[in-house]
Amino acid sequence: MRLRPPLALGAALLALVTTVTGSAIAAAPAASLPPVRHVFVINLENKDYDTTWGPNSPAPYLSRTLRAQGQLLTQYYGVAHESLGNYLAQISGQGPNLATQSDCQIYANFGQAGTAADGQAVGQGCVYPASVRTLADQFAARGLRLRAYLEDMGTPCRHPAIGAVDGTQKAKVGDQYAARHNPFVYFHSMIDSPACAANDVPLTALPGDLASESSTPNLAYITPNLCHDAHDAPCVDGEPGGLASADAWLRTWVPRITSSPAFRHDGLLVITFDESDGPQSDSSACCGEGPGPNTPLPGITGLGGGRIGALVISPFVAPNSWNDTAYNHYGLLRTIEDLYGLDHLGYAGSPSVRSFGLDVFAAH
Repeated sequence: MRLRPPLALGAALLALVTTVTGSAIAAAPAASLPPVRHVFVINLENKDYDTTWGPNSPAPYLSRTLRAQGQLLTQYYGVAHESLGNYLAQISGQGPNLATQSDCQIYANFGQAGTAADGQAVGQGCVYPASVRTLADQFAARGLRLRAYLEDMGTPCRHPAIGAVDGTQKAKVGDQYAARHNPFVYFHSMIDSPACAANDVPLTALPGDLASESSTPNLAYITPNLCHDAHDAPCVDGEPGGLASADAWLRTWVPRITSSPAFRHDGLLVITFDESDGPQSDSSACCGEGPGPNTPLPGITGLGGGRIGALVISPFVAPNSWNDTAYNHYGLLRTIEDLYGLDHLGYAGSPSVRSFGLDVFAAH
C-alpha cells in the first residue's frame, strides 16, 4: 500500500528530495512541514544502536516489521546519562545537572541560581520551578491537548513527596512504574496544577482516547513500565525483560496507535530510546552538544547519551527508508514545536539542533 504524500508539500519541494524505498534519504532543510496534528512518542530504555537495529536484534518486530513501515534515523543520539536527563530534554530542552545525572534518588526541588544561554536554568536539583516551561505549558497556551500515558502508574500524576526518597527506582511485582521515566512530574508547573491529574495518566486510558480523532490528544507521550521498556532483564514478575519484552509490548500497542483514526489521518509516531547502555558503553553526542552550565559532561564520561537510533512512522514518511542526518532528543522537541508553531525551549533553540525536515517528511 502506498502512503499518501505530504499534503502541504508542492511538487517543486518534493523534487528537492529523492526517496528510494530501502535506500538512504539525503538531508534537506526543515521547511513546509506536513500537517501533522497527532504526535505519538514511545520511549524505550538503555540500548545501543547496534544492539537494537543490527541483524541480530532481539527485537525483530521493532527492527524488521516496524522498521519496514517507516524511516530509521541512523544517527539519532541521546543527550545525557543517566535516564532522567534525556526525558527532561525531550519536553523542556533543559540539560542535565548532577542530580538528574543520578536519576534523582531524592525527589528534591531544583535550586535555581539564574538563567544561562539557550534558556538553561542554572542550578542543581530535580523538580524545576514553575517558571521553567515545558511542552505541556506550550500546548495549554495554544489550546492543544497533551497527555502522558504511563504503564503501571496507577494513580494519575504519581510522584514522590518533595524531599523524599524515590521509591519507584526499583520495580516491584505489580508495580513497575518509574517516576524518572515520567518527565512531566519534575516540573512544578505540572504537579501544582489540576492538569497533572487530568493529563498525566495510566496507560490504560490510551485505548479509549484512541477511539476517535477528537478524543486523541495532539501529543501522546507513552512510557512502558520497567519491564516493557527493555530496562530490566529479567523482570520481577518473571518476564524475560530486555528487548524481548519490549518487542512483545510494541507488538500489542503500536497497531492500536497506527490503526487509530487520528494516526491514519495526520499522525506521526516516533519510537526511540532514552540513552545507550550507559556511560561506560557510549557517551557520544551530536548536534553541537557541549558542556552545560550545570555539568561539564552531560554523558558523565562524554558529551552525550550515545547513539541509539529512532524510528519514524507516519502517512507523511516513506516506508522502508533510512536517514543518516544527525538528530537528538533536543531535535525531537524542536520538531514537535515546529509542527505546532511553538517557540523553541532550552537547547531546542540552539542553532546546531535540527528539526525533522524534508529529509524525513518525504513520502513516495
